[in-house]
Amino acid sequence: MSPTPLDQHREANASEAAVSEIVRTIETSGVEFIYYQGISITGRVMGKVVPAKHLRRNLERGINLHRTAISDLQADRAGNLIGGGVQAPEFTAMADLDTFAVLPWDTSVARFFTEIYEPEHLPEIGGQRLGTDSRGTLKRVHADFTAKTGLELRSGCEPEMTWKGPGMAVRFAAGASPSYHIDNLELMRPVYQRVIRYATALGLNMIEGDYEDPGQLELNWMFDKADLTADRLITYRQICRQVARELDLIASFMPKPATGMMGNGCHHNISFWRGDQNVLAEPGRRELHLTQEGQHLLGGILSHTPGSMMINGQTINSYKRYWDAGQFAPSEINWGMDNRSCTVRLSANGRLECRLPDASVNPYLSHAAILGAAADGLANAIDPGPSHIGASEVGAAGRFEPLPLTLAEAISAFQRDSVIQETLGQQMSQILIDYKTDEWARFCSAVTDYEQTRYEQAIP
Repeated sequence: MSPTPLDQHREANASEAAVSEIVRTIETSGVEFIYYQGISITGRVMGKVVPAKHLRRNLERGINLHRTAISDLQADRAGNLIGGGVQAPEFTAMADLDTFAVLPWDTSVARFFTEIYEPEHLPEIGGQRLGTDSRGTLKRVHADFTAKTGLELRSGCEPEMTWKGPGMAVRFAAGASPSYHIDNLELMRPVYQRVIRYATALGLNMIEGDYEDPGQLELNWMFDKADLTADRLITYRQICRQVARELDLIASFMPKPATGMMGNGCHHNISFWRGDQNVLAEPGRRELHLTQEGQHLLGGILSHTPGSMMINGQTINSYKRYWDAGQFAPSEINWGMDNRSCTVRLSANGRLECRLPDASVNPYLSHAAILGAAADGLANAIDPGPSHIGASEVGAAGRFEPLPLTLAEAISAFQRDSVIQETLGQQMSQILIDYKTDEWARFCSAVTDYEQTRYEQAIP
């Protein structure tokens, strides 16, 4: 019998050279506890804490969680746990040795990211990769994409977020915007200093940041292979939550904090590399341009934008971000040369800025969707059409489907897009549909403050 992926992972985790280095770090840093953490379909971090003395045992055996932890143990309106119900088997999560890190705010604690497998005792599927593991999905999709095209996806994210609490009150002159104001950035000095220090200690190459709207801070790190960028975004969110605890603040990645405020986006700046060459741009050309191969990659991304929206905007609240005109969030599907009103902006240095993903996005699924769409663009030489000066030009609306502007529309678009579903796999696609369909049903059945205000005394 050939070894399963779980068997192969266990063999890799038995590498004495790799394990001995981790043991030395544990001993020198005084690590007593280790988080073994996986990622749910919504991007939440789940897992267990284990005393560090059991390192070798856990590297071989992994940890086990109930299968529905992958869908946040969320029950549907009928009371059934999404992803298999109470009777569903556990899964096995194995530590990814390359992700070991000591937490800088408490060096007695370290962490691993994990890859997730079917438990080995299950007939036929035992030891195979769990189809609903979003982190494993991106690894699989990226490897398949590279095998077919010879290309590697590299990305950098722009995680906007809102900070609230004591000392966070915005300062700006009447009629002026608080954006990019250094005095407001200085207001958040305790936040950005602590976040950057922790992020640097955990391996993020922090490069720049700015203040954008009341309470809104964006801090960026250097782009890298998409798999690593996704891990780092999850790490960044955990850092922000820790800093908020330390400073008695609220750190929120809610996409639209309030009516009239700027939304919290998470733009994905992407490029495709063949060796050391970014194939989106021709060497030596300085003006903004896109190679023919780059146009086909972009054409695929744009044509599958509707089907990817359930991933890029995964919450009810996500779609409030696309309704306010003039607030730098797209409302149609198009692309432009350094144009921030468009769905995709071609910017300097030969990168495409995908502007639809929001602050709550699961980065593993968003990057997997980009890869699936881009591969289809290459395979079918999809034409993105001409670049656009504004977001409301007629040409964009006729070339592609309309942009979904509610979660319900996004679910329908996802169900129609066989390419995105095949990219993610049947299990992942179905659990996403089940989860989001239930979320929409819950919203439709809930009475909101808006309804109370508008209708409670509207008649007669």
